Amino acid sequence: MGRPITGADDPVAAYLRATAEFCGSSDTDAAVCGNETPAGAAGSRITPELIAADLLNIHAVFLRPNEPFTWASGIKSPIYCDNRLTLTAPEVRLDVERGLAQTVREQYPEAEVLMGTSTAGIAHAAITGHLLNMPMGYVRSGSKDHGRQNRIEGRLEPGQKVVVIEDLISTGGSAIEVVNALREAGAEVLGIASIFTYGMKSGRERLAAAGVKNVSLTDFDTVTDVAAKSGYITDSDRARLLRFRDNPSDESWITANH
Repeated sequence: MGRPITGADDPVAAYLRATAEFCGSSDTDAAVCGNETPAGAAGSRITPELIAADLLNIHAVFLRPNEPFTWASGIKSPIYCDNRLTLTAPEVRLDVERGLAQTVREQYPEAEVLMGTSTAGIAHAAITGHLLNMPMGYVRSGSKDHGRQNRIEGRLEPGQKVVVIEDLISTGGSAIEVVNALREAGAEVLGIASIFTYGMKSGRERLAAAGVKNVSLTDFDTVTDVAAKSGYITDSDRARLLRFRDNPSDESWITANH
């Protein structure tokens, strides 16, 4: 069984020091072999604004209020989020994983195991687990139809305290399914650590009804605020985006004038 994280531990700093030693560098802020220090350098806190800027910079979050995307549900959306892109941007990836490690350490100090959602949360759970020196596994969307027919991959003992690692929270439905599967297996689910949340009322209410805590690195409001301040969108665009967030089914935001 994994050991709980204590406030005295600083696994992120330890990881960065070890990496620097491996690379033959005396710069303990170095997170990869090289001379550049990531935006979220060791010793600094990962903030919602930093992650928001990261996601916008690599177009993991794309805002298009005048040419909305169409979701599978048919809803017209001014935002598209693809957090998988963080995996191919090393400096952003490090900010994200340090942020998730920071969240687990501070919000879920009793955590013993990390469980990623399949497939989007698996890599993030693995890297965060490495930073925290914690075991990890993942939960399939359904049981396998062959072999041991596992839905939960990795060792999980009844009573272990688990944090679910998720990339995106929208309605909360898929995350709740993962939590329920872990609970049925006897785990004590402390909550979710996620990269981004739309902050939709329906999602918040579903998570609350299921008794599931979620802590996201950044959210819709922060991303749109950073985007407006940087000139990516206008203030009137942001008002329309927030109107969408409040009620995605109401398409009046598309033609709204502010």
